[in-house]
Amino acid sequence: MDTVRAPALGLFRAVTGLLFLCHGLASLFGVLGGNRGTGRAVEFAVWPGWWAALIQLVCGGCVLLGLFTRTTAVLASGSMAYAYFVVHQPDGLLPLRNGGELSAMYCWAFVLIAVLGPGAWALDSALRQARTARAVTAGPAPGPAAGAAPGAGG
Repeated sequence: MDTVRAPALGLFRAVTGLLFLCHGLASLFGVLGGNRGTGRAVEFAVWPGWWAALIQLVCGGCVLLGLFTRTTAVLASGSMAYAYFVVHQPDGLLPLRNGGELSAMYCWAFVLIAVLGPGAWALDSALRQARTARAVTAGPAPGPAAGAAPGAGG
């Protein structure tokens, strides 16, 4: 099972990010059925809906690509916790009664991604490998001149 851990986590991350991104697209641009299936977009800069949609768009895209994964997953998780407790929870304690299942599921899915990391096929991993390769090819940083006493110079 360890051999499929990173790919499974990478797929989970990508699918979760894509679905979250779609929520942001629907709410910001009125596509894919629009905000809450109305066919319309949320009004510009209206609190909290427009800002939540912006977080969904940006964080969903970053999580999908595996870019700044842990940071954006924490932000996405926090926004979904806010949505649950401020928007849904006043209508009832349990998610099945208050319509907050998606908020709760996204919140915990993003917590999992933040804790476990991006998995396979993430831009974070590719960037880290590129930085490591660049550091290795650059060689060690130049030290003091040969024969110079420690602390001498400059």
